[in-house]
Amino acid sequence: MARVLKSLAIISICTLGLTACAKTDEPGAAQSPGQQQGPVKIGISLPLTGDFSEPGKGIQEGYQVWADRVNAKGGLLGRKVELIFRDDASDPNRVSSDYESLITQDKVNLVFGPFSSRLVIPAAKVAESYNMLFVEPAGAAKEVFEQGFKRLFYAAPAIAGDHYNYLAEYITKLPDDEKPKTAAYASLDDPFAQGTAYGLRDKLAAAGIKTVVDEVYPPETTDFSPIAAKIAAAKPDIVVGGTQFEDSVGLVRALQELKVQPKLAAFSTGPTLAEFPTAVKGAVEHIVSPVGWSATATFTDNQEMVKRYKEMFKSEANEDAANGYTVGQIVEAAVNAVKCVDPTKECQDKLADHIRQGTFDTIVGPLSFDDQGRPEQAHMIQQYVDGKIEIVLPEEAKTADIVYPKKEW
Repeated sequence: MARVLKSLAIISICTLGLTACAKTDEPGAAQSPGQQQGPVKIGISLPLTGDFSEPGKGIQEGYQVWADRVNAKGGLLGRKVELIFRDDASDPNRVSSDYESLITQDKVNLVFGPFSSRLVIPAAKVAESYNMLFVEPAGAAKEVFEQGFKRLFYAAPAIAGDHYNYLAEYITKLPDDEKPKTAAYASLDDPFAQGTAYGLRDKLAAAGIKTVVDEVYPPETTDFSPIAAKIAAAKPDIVVGGTQFEDSVGLVRALQELKVQPKLAAFSTGPTLAEFPTAVKGAVEHIVSPVGWSATATFTDNQEMVKRYKEMFKSEANEDAANGYTVGQIVEAAVNAVKCVDPTKECQDKLADHIRQGTFDTIVGPLSFDDQGRPEQAHMIQQYVDGKIEIVLPEEAKTADIVYPKKEW
């Protein structure tokens, strides 16, 4: 009886067209990887604890929202998606062993990238050694694209050094009597964080804006008062933080306590998270930040993602979640185009070639990539205006005018 029921189940599945059924299902017949049944397993290592745990969890949630949507529509090529997560604890050595294990022991079909350039590079080296496609959400430092990876793609509008391009353009075009004369920079010792701050620094320096402070601090830093004191003594017109979350909060609090009053304050990553305004205790007004995503944008699937995220996690979506979701969108489009999802070199190369040659509609807008996997678009600039996040640059995307000089702390 059990054998009859099993046969009926196979017939029903084939009739519905949910999976590919052929004579290879007969006992003893060999199956090619593309005909194997079961879920599409996607291996992911993320910093769910440690220095990068806050954005790491956001990326995880974005991946989960994407998988939930895909599975609600029947999966990838008719197969349900199963996400297999590992916690790398923000450790580059651990992230390498995680991906090694996911590929060789869990036998995943695909891998998605972790958070932070510091973790992306070692993870991508493992993926590359196994000829696996590696689309990643948060490895934007220039070093990522200098490793010779052939299957890596950064699923966001711009690399780290270009995050502030629109802000740099705005500042350098100000009238001479309004243009800032000096700038102070403080950055986490992290390729991405430094990339964002120094991308802006180099463009402003080229326009004659003098750097008066340039501090780099280790990830374990919790006391930002010495850095804030140096900035206070220099009295810069602009303060720029190459930051993640905790350090952006620490820097803002320290600057506020010393009553540092720049005309413009810019911090990467931290201000894009929903927790930031509460964490800085009212010092959020007019802070600017590069942002690759907006909850109000009408790009492909964006409003569906925002709604589904809120239903799943009972909170508002953030940019980290959006970046994770975007990875899924790109890989999904490639899988559907080339009709394979096998962990074979042939399939993985087809997926990479398709991504390299295409332009993809995503929740952060159209994305395309150069030969090194770098995105060819640009980040928007957000600012808190009357306590609300507004897009202030570029002109064609803005929801409000940029406020400059900023309100005093």
